[in-house]
Amino acid sequence: MSSSIDWNDVIKKEARGSNDEDLGEVQELSNGYVLVQRGIINKEEFYIPQDQAESYDGSVLRFRLSEDEMKNKYAGDSFPPSQEQSSTADMGNDQKQEESSGEEESTIPLTEEKLDVSKRTSESQATITKEPTTETKTVEVPVTHEEVTIERRPPSGQTEAQTPVSSTEDVTIPVKKEEVEVTKTPYVKEEVAVKKKPVTETKQVSEEVTSEKINTSDVE
Repeated sequence: MSSSIDWNDVIKKEARGSNDEDLGEVQELSNGYVLVQRGIINKEEFYIPQDQAESYDGSVLRFRLSEDEMKNKYAGDSFPPSQEQSSTADMGNDQKQEESSGEEESTIPLTEEKLDVSKRTSESQATITKEPTTETKTVEVPVTHEEVTIERRPPSGQTEAQTPVSSTEDVTIPVKKEEVEVTKTPYVKEEVAVKKKPVTETKQVSEEVTSEKINTSDVE
């Protein structure tokens, strides 16, 4: 059916799939393929072989493929090579394979040392020391004492008195006073909580490793 289509007339015409899906507009023909483009901003391009065209009625070019088949097989961004170019490429590859078939290949393993880093747990001790410190503290303590004062006043009763003393005589009057006594009593001032928690840090380990390389200076 595609042989009867006037391909010179399909440019800028509507393209539809086998389920009447809107595939966009025909833009170009090349290498036996039809470029169909859909969308303005997010453009989709389908490069469909001409032999997949089913009919053309002068305004709509219809293909025998569904939209999903188009997306899976023919979505792209450039024209595929023509069948002649593909055949030429395949011939070139076959020729290269024939040319390389006479080569001999030897495999030389190259070894290298790698660093295997492991971790082991060791145990140490953290020592917390309590030591006495001496400081002087001053505390103000109110103390009371009795003092002797002399007050002169007229007699309030009997006016007769004994014979005055003929020599010095001491009259003792007891007086009281408070004295400060200091004692020391230990008490728990505060508590210190000792906790352990894991802390992770990164350490660099450097070690020389040996590897092999090929020296081709003696190869002719």
